Amino acid sequence: MLKSVSRLFAQSSKRCVRLATRTLASKPDQRQAELMARSLPKRMPLPGVQHIVVVSSGKGGVGKTTTAVNLAVTLARHGKAVGLLDGDIFGPSVPRMMNVSEAPLVDEQNMMVPLLNFGVKCLSMGLLVDTGPVVWRGPLVMSAIQRLLKGAAWGPLDILIVDTPPGTGDVHLSLSQNVPIDGVVLVSSPQAAALDITKKGAQMYRTLQVPLIGLVENMSHVVCDKCSNRIEFADNLIDQYVQELSVEVLARVPIEKDVMRCSDAGTPVCLKFPDSLLAQAYDTIATKVMDFLATKQQNP
Repeated sequence: MLKSVSRLFAQSSKRCVRLATRTLASKPDQRQAELMARSLPKRMPLPGVQHIVVVSSGKGGVGKTTTAVNLAVTLARHGKAVGLLDGDIFGPSVPRMMNVSEAPLVDEQNMMVPLLNFGVKCLSMGLLVDTGPVVWRGPLVMSAIQRLLKGAAWGPLDILIVDTPPGTGDVHLSLSQNVPIDGVVLVSSPQAAALDITKKGAQMYRTLQVPLIGLVENMSHVVCDKCSNRIEFADNLIDQYVQELSVEVLARVPIEKDVMRCSDAGTPVCLKFPDSLLAQAYDTIATKVMDFLATKQQNP
């Protein structure tokens, strides 16, 4: 029988609080290191989920969640069964952008049931806690990610899109330790301040042996709505960085005023304006992601 998830999540949090209070007095010896290694989560596929794709950016405010939302919805429009996991524990935006607000229910197997909108299954920490801030240490964050990943009835899915927070912290490590990630879509704006941090994120995933699908150049330029001229804001450094990272540019997404309006209203811009330059860019990204996964499946 379906019931609220809050009680189960609270019990999990209490266990992690006890874990967080334990500290190591010194560097672990070999025996302790072996025991710690055994306790690490195993990379196990999610039941019924064929592929997992992470959307990541080192720098905040570059449009990563907007990219994740529109990518997920566009993949669904291509006929794929798609899920969207909001992995940004401290600043979840997916509920607003996907227009979902109800707390998920729990089925008879104590698995959370993702909410469905625009043909995409959604889960987010923003659906599980009150409107106040989430103030947690690392163990609680990792427990939350595991619960959202493995404590939910995601399947059957062709692709699970995971929107990650900025940086290279606990969420990224927990994801990489818990499930096999098929690839990462990097998102960055074209200036050095953002690209420098995105580069570090790319290097982290390479260290974790996670493939990079490519980079989305977001807020790349603006197209005049009167004369259709393309206006660049500054020297574009994307090409230099993608050469250093050995990845391709999946799409160059322009700035349009409709993005903010649609995101705040809870309607993905690719649905509201399907013939726009933005929708075309997201369709290009989705097509390249599908091609990457098909090639990877043929040549594992």
